[in-house]
Amino acid sequence: GSSTHCLNSHFVVKDKVIVNIGGTAGIGLAAAQAFVASGAKVVALGNRPEDEKTASKLLGDQGKVLTSDATQTGSADLAIQTAVETFGTLDGLYHVAGGSGRKFGDGTLAEVSKEGWEKTLELNLTSVMLSNQAAIQWFIKHKKAGAILNLGSVLGTNPSPKYFGTIAYATAKAGLIGMSKAAAAYHSADNIRVNVLAPGLVDSPMSRRASDNEEIQYFIKSKQALDGGRNGGTDDLVGAALYFLSDSSKFTTGQVLNVCGGWEFNDGQILMQ
Repeated sequence: GSSTHCLNSHFVVKDKVIVNIGGTAGIGLAAAQAFVASGAKVVALGNRPEDEKTASKLLGDQGKVLTSDATQTGSADLAIQTAVETFGTLDGLYHVAGGSGRKFGDGTLAEVSKEGWEKTLELNLTSVMLSNQAAIQWFIKHKKAGAILNLGSVLGTNPSPKYFGTIAYATAKAGLIGMSKAAAAYHSADNIRVNVLAPGLVDSPMSRRASDNEEIQYFIKSKQALDGGRNGGTDDLVGAALYFLSDSSKFTTGQVLNVCGGWEFNDGQILMQ
């Protein structure tokens, strides 16, 4: 659409090769499409084979789609290797993969099970360490500047106890910030940038529980009060992703950008039963 065209002139990713971990659905796929529309080449890795066909069709010749589990060693290496073999190099990594750990037993601190804790950290933090490590090793080995963007969550810094009390998820998203800042500091002399994009509640396959809940939607209306009070859309995050993976941010590292519709400053109304 027209929004992509106006972004093109500012945040240029033309001819860049970007690996999207978690890039075959939701937030990751929207970003991958925007990268391709802006002239980048993208390798999108997802964990569900059924997403492969749709993603391939949407990304066309400038995209390559893989299915692999991001929590497993070697997954990100495979994506990077594919990017280099198919498109000749690597310029950036966008890590989006993660998800709710409720089904494993994540909950409040009083309720979380040890398995729920470990699985949620593996899904939302270990996966990020593995992909970031793979990218950084590649950049260093080839003496190349590079950009890494990690998808966090506003819950990593601004908890919301009534409806979003999962402790392991909050811990993982806070840990992702600490890891990104430490990596940004250590690798700034290598000209490798590491930043974090932290959304509020966004309509995506992962957030169905909250999006389908009338009470939570009433809460979000005032919690994320911008633009009429609503859930974020995957398109709301695209401009920021383009910025962090383009040369427009070549002097920006270790930063956390909350794109949350005002979540961090608003109370949110709670229905009185």
